[in-house]
Amino acid sequence: MRIRVVLVDPIYEGNVGSVARAMKNFGFSDLVLVRPCEVGDLGLAMASHARELIDGAMVVGSLAEAAEGANLVVGTTGVRGLSTDRHLRVPSLSPRELADRLRGTAGEVALLLGREDDGLSREELAACDVVVSIPTSPEYPIMNISHAAAVLLYELSRVEAGEVELARPENLARLLDHFRSALVESEYHQHKLEKTMLMLKRIFGRARLTDREVQTLRGVVGNLRWGAVHRGGPEVVAEGPRSRDGGEVEGEGAAGLEGGGVQE
Repeated sequence: MRIRVVLVDPIYEGNVGSVARAMKNFGFSDLVLVRPCEVGDLGLAMASHARELIDGAMVVGSLAEAAEGANLVVGTTGVRGLSTDRHLRVPSLSPRELADRLRGTAGEVALLLGREDDGLSREELAACDVVVSIPTSPEYPIMNISHAAAVLLYELSRVEAGEVELARPENLARLLDHFRSALVESEYHQHKLEKTMLMLKRIFGRARLTDREVQTLRGVVGNLRWGAVHRGGPEVVAEGPRSRDGGEVEGEGAAGLEGGGVQE
């Protein structure tokens, strides 16, 4: 399991250096900076013996670039689920729960740490597969970014990698597109659509799906969509659905329960 630490719009160079130091403390080296402040002598001094992490950091202009290729995008928040943004922040995992879910898996995780003054935006949290929150005192729940990084990286450093390869992000995106199309076609409540899609994204993020499982789910959704159109559905066989006269069904809906969906 590879961990990519992403600092989004860091304001203070000292924090950048301190995060780099925490990364080296726990054996991590992949640092990505999104639109960072200038890191000068103070930042390098705070990094101490982890200066090479700052020198080698990837600097990008958008969160999409920073998270590109990651099997799982994890957002961090110090704000617990308010009624106005419950779907964004609830449910959230603790750092230990995140580590437990990653145990035995393989792939790349992008761990997003937001701005010192305002954290991650609603749009940025919505782009995350999983949300993590560190249990803190309700009297003062917001931690310094480098302290939060140290807690998270300590727990993640204890994860034992395995052979269960997490699904590729492009395949998960196709699965979500399948669900969205199915909901739209079924005339699902329009005002609930975006919240439902966010909930599905969170469910898939916590489920540790593999490419094979994503393929199966796409096949199931494809068959359900075909059945809804044809009022009664096809006879489903291993290689894909067939029409009532025995001919194979063509098009996207023909993805079988196991054999259809994403092609390797």
